[in-house]
Amino acid sequence: MKRGLAGVVLAAFAVLTFAVSTASAATTHQIPIARYSYVPATMTVNVGDVVTWTNQDQASHDVAGGTFHSPMLAQGQSWSFTFTQPGTFDYICSVHPDMRASIVVRAAETTVPAAPVPQPVVQEPAAPAATTATTTAVTATTSAVPAVAAPAPSAPTSPALPGMLLLAGLVAAVTTLCLLLIGSRPDRA
Repeated sequence: MKRGLAGVVLAAFAVLTFAVSTASAATTHQIPIARYSYVPATMTVNVGDVVTWTNQDQASHDVAGGTFHSPMLAQGQSWSFTFTQPGTFDYICSVHPDMRASIVVRAAETTVPAAPVPQPVVQEPAAPAATTATTTAVTATTSAVPAVAAPAPSAPTSPALPGMLLLAGLVAAVTTLCLLLIGSRPDRA
């Protein structure tokens, strides 16, 4: 019974890990620090992407921006930062302030639903006046007018949870469920 439960827990954990890892497909970008410069000097990434700096110089360097600051990196050491806000982030090496570069972070793409295009309504002429009952037929016709997306009013959006935080919450929930199941079993003497 315990092995069956452990198998179910491991299978659930594997499925959740795969789902979270595919849902949060952040890209990792590399910036080598070589010859007293960051290569490239300007990089464009998306919100949620990770940038990793690796020092290839013999001299120690760091990465100092307004919202981030790495420790001093010796040759061969790396440091990573996840950009969660759009904008342009300039950074320098605090030991060598002439080493300058910037990261441009693009906002996450959002899809705006296409606004419905009003369809023309054609009203057919009324029947001749000689008849006692008049009927009017209204027919909707479709046109080949392409749909144009109207700018939707921006609604406040909540920031997406980082993938690892979501994964940690799911693992905690599965663990709690398993402990409750094991604890609720009657004792067998």
